[in-house]
Amino acid sequence: MKSINKKKVLITGANGLLGQKLVGFLRLDDSVEVIATGKGPSRLPKKWVGSYSWVELDITDRDQVLQVFSITNPGTVIHTAAMTQVDDCEKDMEGCRILNVEAVRYLIEACENNNTHLIHLSTDFIFDGADGPYTEEAKANPVNYYGVTKMEAENLLVQSKIPWAIVRTVLVYGIAEDMSRSNIILWVKKSLEEGKNIKVVNDQWRTPTLAEDLAEGCILIMKKGATGIFNISGSDFLTPYDMAIQTAEYFGLDKSLITESDSTLFTQPARRPPRTGFIIDKAKKELGYSPKSFLAGIGILAKQLKLADS
Repeated sequence: MKSINKKKVLITGANGLLGQKLVGFLRLDDSVEVIATGKGPSRLPKKWVGSYSWVELDITDRDQVLQVFSITNPGTVIHTAAMTQVDDCEKDMEGCRILNVEAVRYLIEACENNNTHLIHLSTDFIFDGADGPYTEEAKANPVNYYGVTKMEAENLLVQSKIPWAIVRTVLVYGIAEDMSRSNIILWVKKSLEEGKNIKVVNDQWRTPTLAEDLAEGCILIMKKGATGIFNISGSDFLTPYDMAIQTAEYFGLDKSLITESDSTLFTQPARRPPRTGFIIDKAKKELGYSPKSFLAGIGILAKQLKLADS
């Protein structure tokens, strides 16, 4: 197939967990030309070189955003870049606003100029967690600044003239190349292997999402040219304590080292919504989305860890 017929997809935040999964899947699709972008050089696996193009892009620089779009002219943008560390957002509100709101404004402007379909990643933290799990129609009411900025970004999209899709997700976990950030599975596994006692909260509820599932949900939206809001998460409604126990059981580790704890005992700059999680019926019906169970997700991570160690 000639490249002129290929669908051009630009991915922001391509060095991140979701960004890496998206590039990993889409670079193998002959019908797609992948433009991976990020602030600074690529940290993607060296063996992938040649199957995508890398463009350095600071999404907080309006002129650079407009220039990159005019040169690459993507048909779809999957916008994964954001400040997502909830406590950091509380400590650096200005930086959080620039990255999570103003950058989205620039991307929308660029998409308007190029008639580009924008797929934007959002979060369960736009909700107060009073009565989750939530459908796509639920009313936003964030309890921390991260949630406020993600809600504002959603509103910019809804008010825009471009074809847009909002992908809301929950507690994404997975492993990728050159990633410093851990996740609950890796943390529990490492702690228990070292014989450490750990306290894990039992009063917060989520539908944890495997990064590969989230990437596949975004790709389904891209392929269908779907618009609107979609909940893309796992389907298991669990507390972090439940997740820790499942992790210990999978790896045959000592569950007695895990103690249930109340979230009020942890002091964190940002409030966490207690009960979120998503109802994903719409994504299943309209997109054919089918996530793995949390236990299957642990198994996928275990295989990837073995490959990384071999």
